[in-house]
Amino acid sequence: MKKIFLLLLTIFFVAGCSGEKISNNINSIKHSQIVTVGIDDEFAPMSFRDDRGNIVGFDIDLAKETAKRMGVEFEFKPILWDDKETEITSGNVDMIWNGLDITRERKEYMIFSRPYMYNRQILLVEKNNPQGIYSLGELADKIVGTQAGSSSETYINEDKYLKDSLADFKTYDNFKEGFAALSRGELDALVVDEIAARYEMNRTPDTFETVEVTVGSVTGFGIGFKKNNIELRDKVQKAFDEMIKDGTAKKISEQWFGADLIKSGR
Repeated sequence: MKKIFLLLLTIFFVAGCSGEKISNNINSIKHSQIVTVGIDDEFAPMSFRDDRGNIVGFDIDLAKETAKRMGVEFEFKPILWDDKETEITSGNVDMIWNGLDITRERKEYMIFSRPYMYNRQILLVEKNNPQGIYSLGELADKIVGTQAGSSSETYINEDKYLKDSLADFKTYDNFKEGFAALSRGELDALVVDEIAARYEMNRTPDTFETVEVTVGSVTGFGIGFKKNNIELRDKVQKAFDEMIKDGTAKKISEQWFGADLIKSGR
């Protein structure tokens, strides 16, 4: 009888250990299904916080639908835009999906999805354009700002003639700070993504207006990944391609912009 008891005890012990191992494996699998997405949570309408503090936006809706189709969870992690290289190369985030221009400089430390939207940098000025800025040449002796780490900062830093002509060139952690500086009269012009500029102008129609000047070249928005993370890039691209094909991406674009701005070609 004693031997039977010991045998049963051993069976229960082994089963318990096996159950714990299975449980740990399940937890490990679940953990691996969480993909961290780096964002700028002050970049409306791509990603920003609503009145309740929830992260919302056009890119957020696209990302959530992509995650749903992949059967994984996307965890959105706000980062300083100027720190995106460190964030992606260190593995602090698995990907960056946030109105990210595909540029030669960024291709040195990350790989991209195919571009899903066109983008350009334009000038935002105070309403009625009191400084009379209608061209890049008229930025001479003016105070100009943009977001730190943005493609517009790169362009102005590389254009020595333009930068040297400015009275001052200021950068901000995010465009929300840039909009505030412009509204306070601390800047004469803000170089900003056209989509963000038009969203802000529509939100505060009596404060700003745009100047139809393209700063730098027209670029494309893409999703950025760590250089060796080809598998994740391809899975995200596959899910996104399905969204374009069945019209879901178009529907999300129309909800945010009233038009289909999704680039469907390769």
